[in-house]
Amino acid sequence: MPRRIGLRDRVMFAYGLLALCLSGVLALVVYDVLSNYLTEQRISSAVVETSDNAATLHYALYGPTPTCPPIRRRTDTECATEAPLPADKVTRLVSSLPSTDSAASMVFYDGQWYSATGRPDELPADMVAAVQGGEQVHRRVVTAGRPVLAVGVPMAQPGEAFFEWHPLTGLDKTLSMLKLTLILAAAVTALLGLAIGRLASTVALRPLGELTQVAAAVARGQLNARLESEDDPDLGGLARSFNQTAAALEKRVVADARFAGDVSHELRTPLMTMMNSMQLIQNHRGELPPAVREPVELLGDDLDRFRRLVIDLLEISRDDGGDEGTRETVRIADLVRAAADATAGREITDVSPDAVDLTMEADKRRLERVIANLVENAEEHADGCKGVSVRAGGKGVIVYVDDAGPGVPEADRERIFERFGRGNTQADGRRGGIGLGLAIVARHVEWHHGTIRVKDRPEGGARFIIELPAKIS
Repeated sequence: MPRRIGLRDRVMFAYGLLALCLSGVLALVVYDVLSNYLTEQRISSAVVETSDNAATLHYALYGPTPTCPPIRRRTDTECATEAPLPADKVTRLVSSLPSTDSAASMVFYDGQWYSATGRPDELPADMVAAVQGGEQVHRRVVTAGRPVLAVGVPMAQPGEAFFEWHPLTGLDKTLSMLKLTLILAAAVTALLGLAIGRLASTVALRPLGELTQVAAAVARGQLNARLESEDDPDLGGLARSFNQTAAALEKRVVADARFAGDVSHELRTPLMTMMNSMQLIQNHRGELPPAVREPVELLGDDLDRFRRLVIDLLEISRDDGGDEGTRETVRIADLVRAAADATAGREITDVSPDAVDLTMEADKRRLERVIANLVENAEEHADGCKGVSVRAGGKGVIVYVDDAGPGVPEADRERIFERFGRGNTQADGRRGGIGLGLAIVARHVEWHHGTIRVKDRPEGGARFIIELPAKIS
């Protein structure tokens, strides 16, 4: 199943997309304005330069008096008829024209083309015809594989025209650089938008993170956890409602725990009376009629289960009631060995050399109860405990409790740690779980800032794995 994008990421991506769209629109507008401006400036300067060169050539060909016919020799007071200039002289005049950046200059004079550089046949025919008809024309063309701006200016005489090519390579490079710069600017702006979105989402969702942490603490049993943003004008209502709900829940849980504790205490006296009476009856079992012996044995088993249930109720009501316990430095290997071996009635504990000196700040009663409940569960409900191992690793120390039972299905590996949680029916018809025992184990392990999980044992059966924070003493 694909992972859904969280709210924080959605806000971040929204900021980034908004920044990208705005920067993209701005980049397009800027590029359009600047490219048009630079192109118009380039065309304007090319037209001015071509017109100046055309005027200079006109002066050299026809003299300073534009009213004189082109083939008359003039004096100070009149114009006289003169033959057209020689071709080589016209070519020299074209070559000597002042130019700043033109690539080629060409003139159509006296019915033929003159050019020092450039090929007139590369000029568009319609453009040549328009200029010879008296129009000033400019057009972008490609010659010799290079983009140029061709500018045509009519001369004084009909049919004669002057042309220049102005390279556009520099303009194209400038526009390409401008385009690349704007694209990079848009990308950087999008990244900044993502960063701002991340920051904004972090700040905006910080109260939600606080709510999540407090709710998780309440779920873990820290019923006194509260939100501290009741004065916030936007979140005050939510914070007050949550705190009121948590306070009501705490009162209810404390009341239930007190009730369970009171009931358990009240049950202890009659329970002890029944247990003593049952022990007395079992001591005289041989004197009982055969038909009564089996019911007495069943009653004894149920009384023993009832005794353990009352003890578990007292234990869990003590935790629900807010018992903080006492922490002291304990050597984990020694505590686990003593609790496991005493519960099983035989030596079942194996301690690795690297875990012998590991210690931690623990409540001895709670930690002993964890080991005892797991071993007892393996002995009575999983065909016996196959061993308890203590190893260094994980958060500091890892305790393995193995049994020889049918194992725990994956669907039940979380449920068995709930109160009165029972797994699905096993292949042999037995039900998993033992009521409150594993729930107490989970609560006590969490109290020690550890974790517990269950998986399949490689040789068959279940393996309970406890990780606890520890250090070398």
